[in-house]
Amino acid sequence: MSTKPVVVYGASGYTGRLVCEYLREYGIPFVAAGRDAAKIKASMEANVPGIETADYEIVEVEHEVGALTELFRGASVVSNMVGPFSKYGPEVVEACLAAGTHYLDTTGEQDWLITCDERYGADFAAAGLLLSPGVAHMYTTGEIAAELCLEQPGLDTLDIAVFWGGSPTIASTLTILVNAATSKAYHLQQNSYVEFAPDQGLMPLVVPGQHELAQSLPWGGTSHPVWYRRDPRVASVKAQGGVFNPALMTGVPQIVAQALEATKDMSPQDRDAALTEVAAQVMNVMPPRENPRLNKSLDSVHASGPLGRAHCVIHGNQNYKQTGLLQAYVAHSLLQQPPRRVGFASASQAVGHRELLGQLQAFGLVGEPVITRQGR
Repeated sequence: MSTKPVVVYGASGYTGRLVCEYLREYGIPFVAAGRDAAKIKASMEANVPGIETADYEIVEVEHEVGALTELFRGASVVSNMVGPFSKYGPEVVEACLAAGTHYLDTTGEQDWLITCDERYGADFAAAGLLLSPGVAHMYTTGEIAAELCLEQPGLDTLDIAVFWGGSPTIASTLTILVNAATSKAYHLQQNSYVEFAPDQGLMPLVVPGQHELAQSLPWGGTSHPVWYRRDPRVASVKAQGGVFNPALMTGVPQIVAQALEATKDMSPQDRDAALTEVAAQVMNVMPPRENPRLNKSLDSVHASGPLGRAHCVIHGNQNYKQTGLLQAYVAHSLLQQPPRRVGFASASQAVGHRELLGQLQAFGLVGEPVITRQGR
């Protein structure tokens, strides 16, 4: 049973330790949990600045509903960093529901969001709990930009682009491959999911602030179409994303295509093992700590309606640190007051997009949004 209000499950990973770093900055006691206590201890001591001043404990736990439920009892919020979430998420969500805790994660797996919405959302709502997957830069910062556009009434279509500087982590590389092999990617068209063409490939996008076109991918469809599917303001959502590095973007679809071809006739178990091996060949070391001069981010949203237009651009830096901060602030908010919406909901729907924006700005991770409007 937890003696701290927040549990970070998967705390030894790149993103998990950033969540712990920001929980420390908010002064929130936490449990750093995972399957290897020694690994967590080494990661906390080596990678979390100021950890000696944090109020935390380390707990080793088996990835099983019963063991996780026992750990989560007594906590208020669980921040889950253990992916791929479509594979490892159900046990954590079910344990949160059994223990009576709010659930957050950083997923970019659209199929996992749909599962959370359709399988678990009603039960969390009935229990007065928040189920909020996808609290991360690649989804939440773009959603903040979308919400700023939607403050103008009469806009019903969102065209979202998310870019960042840097490279994927070990865990996110594996997730990209598993997601591509096991699920489809959707955009939202007139309130219905429509599949992206599997062979679409790279698409050039105009990126505000530079002359060079950037290369983008559907990136699994992203979270945005799922979050807005039941929003009465919005009918259609399409999101594309990528890294600023052209060579890396060119390589991603090639690596994915080769991995899918090599594993197409395998059993699920053999396929997962093969994809894990491929992911390790692509990225088998933790990326370095982010540098704000190098690791920049950009979120651009065009919102349109029959007679109106709005465009919001948010320039930022250190997308993984944005993720750590967003996770910590949502937890902080949930410890202070009930969420604005229970059940399946995004971070903006649960705690407010302007509140989230204010925190990102306060910590120097994003600049002032650049908003242009027509038709109002």
